Amino acid sequence: MDWLNLLHEEREKGGEKSMTKDIAISLKDISLLYPKNNKGIGSIRELITGRMKKQDSRMFTALSEINLEISKGSVVGIIGPNGSGKSTLLRVIAGIYAPDTGAIQVQGRPTLLVSVGTGFQQDLTGRENIYLTGSIYGFSMKEMKAIEQDIIEFSGIGDFINDPMRTYSAGMRARLGFSIISNLKPEILLLDEVMSVGDYEFRKKSRARIDEMVQSDATVVIVSHSKTILTSICDKVYALSSGKIVTSGDVDEAFEFYESDKE
Repeated sequence: MDWLNLLHEEREKGGEKSMTKDIAISLKDISLLYPKNNKGIGSIRELITGRMKKQDSRMFTALSEINLEISKGSVVGIIGPNGSGKSTLLRVIAGIYAPDTGAIQVQGRPTLLVSVGTGFQQDLTGRENIYLTGSIYGFSMKEMKAIEQDIIEFSGIGDFINDPMRTYSAGMRARLGFSIISNLKPEILLLDEVMSVGDYEFRKKSRARIDEMVQSDATVVIVSHSKTILTSICDKVYALSSGKIVTSGDVDEAFEFYESDKE
C-alpha cells in the first residue's frame, strides 16, 4: 500500500457513512488549531496523516466551523486576505492536515498543486520530475511514458525539460506542475494560486484544460486573489475571513466582502 492510500484511509475514519453521489467534498463543522510557535513536524507518519503534535500550548484558530458541500463537476473559488485560512482549507481537503473537530468526506482522491511547485526534486531535471511525480501518484513508467510528450508540450518549457529543476523560475515550476497533474486526470483538483502564474496564453490554456476536466466530471477548487480568474471559470466563490466562511457562494457577494475586508 502506498502512502497516498494510507493517507486516504486515515482521513475516512470517523466520518459519516455515506453522502449523496453528486457531492464530491463535504465538510461539516471543521475547525483546526495551530500552535503559535510551531517547532516543526514530528514523525513522517504525523506528516502523512496530518496528526501533528501541538508543541505549544498557545494556539490560534486557523479554521473555525467550516461547513461546505461541493458538487461533482463544479469549479469553486476560495478568496480572502492573506492569513484567512485559504491554503489551510485546501490542505484539510487534501488530507494533509487533520482537523481538530468536524467530519470530512470526499468522493475521489484530492490532488493538491501549489504555485511554487512543492514536491519537485530540485537536482532532478524537469523530465525526471515528471516520472517522479507520476510514481508518487501510483502511475507506472509505461503510463507516464505514454503522456510524457503531452505534458511537455502543454507546459511550454520543452527547451528546458532536461535542465535541473533548481534552474527553473517559480512560473516554470508551476506550469510544469499543472501540466503533469492535469494530464493525470485527477478526480478532485485543488489549486493554490496556480492560475495566476504564467503568461496570458498559458492561463488561457489552463482554463480550457479545467473546462475539459469538468466535462469529465472532475471537481476543481481554486484559491486565488484574482477576480478575473475566479469570475471567468468558477460556479461559486466563497470568501474566508479569520478562518471562517463568511459568504454564501455568490460570486459578487464574495468579492464585495473581500474588498471590504482588505480596508
